[in-house]
Amino acid sequence: MGDENFEHLERLVAELGARGLLARVVQAQNGRRFVRVINPNATSLTENVTCRPATVSDMPDWWYCWSWGERMHTADDPAGAATKVARVLAAVGE
Repeated sequence: MGDENFEHLERLVAELGARGLLARVVQAQNGRRFVRVINPNATSLTENVTCRPATVSDMPDWWYCWSWGERMHTADDPAGAATKVARVLAAVGE
């Protein structure tokens, strides 16, 4: 699971960077990886995005998830996921 998870996270980092957000893959002490995202124009606006395998066979294989665990977007479309994160982290007036 680790390598595929990391590849999905790295693709998301690239898409977030293209949208002007600061993003990097972080590995927690328990070994789980996630993307930490910061709006450089409003550094209090942050989000951590995980990537998890689907638990049901009729769903796409991997999903990006919000920090609270809700599925956000299918991992085969990192650009779409990055757009959602950018929208959430947009500062008022940007």
